[in-house]
Amino acid sequence: MLHINHVSKTFNPGTINEKKALSDLSVHLNPGDFVTIIGSNGAGKSTLFNAVAGSFYVDEGSISLNGQDMTFLPEYKRSRIIGHLFQDPLKGTAPHMTIEENLALAFLRTSRGNAPFSRITKKDREMFGERLRLLNMGLEDRMTQPVGLLSGGQRQALTLLMATIIPPKLLLLDEHTAALDPGTAEKVLKLTRDIIAENKITCMMVTHNMHQALELGNRTFMMSEGRIVLDVSGEERANMTVQTLLDRFREDTGNELDNDRILLAK
Repeated sequence: MLHINHVSKTFNPGTINEKKALSDLSVHLNPGDFVTIIGSNGAGKSTLFNAVAGSFYVDEGSISLNGQDMTFLPEYKRSRIIGHLFQDPLKGTAPHMTIEENLALAFLRTSRGNAPFSRITKKDREMFGERLRLLNMGLEDRMTQPVGLLSGGQRQALTLLMATIIPPKLLLLDEHTAALDPGTAEKVLKLTRDIIAENKITCMMVTHNMHQALELGNRTFMMSEGRIVLDVSGEERANMTVQTLLDRFREDTGNELDNDRILLAK
């Protein structure tokens, strides 16, 4: 499904600010995998997502999805088959456009590939309303309102819907509930789980919550210094506690996990 082969990326090479963000990283995802990813700041989590999404080209290695080599495919072409949500609820939507217009852009881009003269039909609008109704936020009655009037939670739920209105081959969730209040975060997370399960979407999700990392999905990565240092699944993961996860991190890296945000998250 997703094959990442010996990928490396260095920012600002040859300067005082040189930073090796990914280091000979290789991993394979099977169809339907739901991977949670955890690691300290600077471990390479967001860089990995941006490499897969095409925000930059990697220095070494290759990336393929469903047998298609995507290593040098432009980001806008990858976006037709890869959904990407960010921590900031303000990303991913156009605030001055209406809810319907935002959904229309996402739908036309993924379903018709920006084909010239594409238009939204009455049937499409009815489908938008039905999908919005599933969010249980009343947005189906506000389709002509600008997205900028929505709360952070509503915008993030809308962004999730936009990213999955045509189920992507791969969904990247980069701490997409971290900026929301606990109640709203839980609601958006439930929507996420339901949409992924219903559509059998292959997904990678960065989280700072270690309990969440072990409870969600079927596989967990821990990253450090641009590498995946731990990849657990199956019975091993099912029997793992937060403490054993921390112990494995220390054994495999020789270091303690020192990120307070991760350690204190409940």
